[in-house]
Amino acid sequence: MDHDDIVRLDAVTQRRLIGQRALSPVELMRACIQRMEALNPGVNALATTDFERAMDAARAAEAQVMRGDALGLLHGMPLGVKDLQDTAGLRTTYGNVARRNFVPQEDIGLVARLRQAGAIVTAKTNVPDMGAGANTRNPVWGATGNPFDGRRNAGGSSGGSAAALATDMLPLATGSDTGGSLRIPAALCGVVGLRPSPSMVAHTTRPLGWSALSVLGPMGRNVGDTALLMAASVGFDARDPLSASVAATSFLQLPPVDLSTLRIGFTEDLGLCAVDAGIRRTFRQRMQAIARHVRVCEPWQPALGDADRAFDVLRAESFLAAFADVYRTAPDTLGPNVRANVEMAASITLADRAWAHLEQTRIARRFTQALTHYDLLLAPVSPVSPFPWTELYAREVDGQPMHNYYQWLGLTYVVTLATNPALSLPCGTDEQGMPFGLQVIGRLNDDAMLLAAAQALEQAFAGDATLRRPLPDIGRLRTPHPELRSLVTHPPGDTGDGVGATGTTAV
Repeated sequence: MDHDDIVRLDAVTQRRLIGQRALSPVELMRACIQRMEALNPGVNALATTDFERAMDAARAAEAQVMRGDALGLLHGMPLGVKDLQDTAGLRTTYGNVARRNFVPQEDIGLVARLRQAGAIVTAKTNVPDMGAGANTRNPVWGATGNPFDGRRNAGGSSGGSAAALATDMLPLATGSDTGGSLRIPAALCGVVGLRPSPSMVAHTTRPLGWSALSVLGPMGRNVGDTALLMAASVGFDARDPLSASVAATSFLQLPPVDLSTLRIGFTEDLGLCAVDAGIRRTFRQRMQAIARHVRVCEPWQPALGDADRAFDVLRAESFLAAFADVYRTAPDTLGPNVRANVEMAASITLADRAWAHLEQTRIARRFTQALTHYDLLLAPVSPVSPFPWTELYAREVDGQPMHNYYQWLGLTYVVTLATNPALSLPCGTDEQGMPFGLQVIGRLNDDAMLLAAAQALEQAFAGDATLRRPLPDIGRLRTPHPELRSLVTHPPGDTGDGVGATGTTAV
């Protein structure tokens, strides 16, 4: 196989071939590095890279295969790690100028777990400044362009991961999700992103340890790859009081799902979100197509109270916990989105917090009640087609002005409040020819069944050009887009030439 053939293989196949000695970890790594060097200038999905150490790790992984050593779930697999997640000895900037040259001493718990499973950290993937917002752009690395149209945004905050996957630069990548940061970029770039139940993937650096708002999760090009990364990610960690002991095998062997038995409830807007008319039309067409495969596919009309205000309060609380000290001592180092959240917290009272937690509980119970009647709930992921990356956020949706930079994400953050696992599944393109993501919502702590059902839908879509996962035009991506770097305010390396003190390089 040539390098293009290698990178196009799904991650499950790559890992199987490594175990069969039919694919060398060294050759896989070379193929991915070649792909990154060729395509990243066209999308700017990557932050710091670690090619030299990654090649050394690939050689060691190959030696283990040839010796017949026991191999981990991700043995020899190149991995992209979101630049909000600390990686030992590898620069982690959070897209923030004050952390431009920060090199952590330790891995975040998830990264340590994935390394233990044999994954090779190859690159950090781009994020918005401190992860705030669903448009991946920052003053350290610039903006990530959408692989289907480099003038448009790739979503966020896991936008770099999504774009790297969509272009086959990496087979697997990590993400995180508060208001939609796994699901939005997956939808806009045509890949899979899973927001897990809060107990599944330990989050060892969450400031508010008992808050279920922010989770870590896997991303892949299809459901099987996402399940593979999920299997390597799950498990208890004493540093996260919400985490639980979860069997990896439940994700390695997804149970077969007979679509003809499924009962599906769907909603265009969760009863409260602004959604563009074109997205509504596309979603209705998808529901008509799915209805042919399942037992029940009918409208679900939730009454979810004031979910917008509840999310405002709970999000502001979490940002205050994370950034209050920096806001007080060095506010200029924080981007406008982060400052807006911290400032919102100043007007929130204890009574507001109590009400928001009560409202969240009511919302969660309404989802629980709905999922006693349905096996899955379906909704759009994004209310709009990808807009230009030069626009910080969608200021208007379907003619309705948005009150802040994240209100346009209501379709995903309402599900965040419910805490149910939710997956963005590629489902053809919208009326503008951009990827359309279907939000598939399952029962709390039944993530394996959610993935199994999503895989059954994916298989049903595979034979229909209007429903299957769209692929970007790789030829167009070979043309660099230097304007994506126009937001950079200072060279990202310690020496000013793109080479950091740790020997890592920036693509």
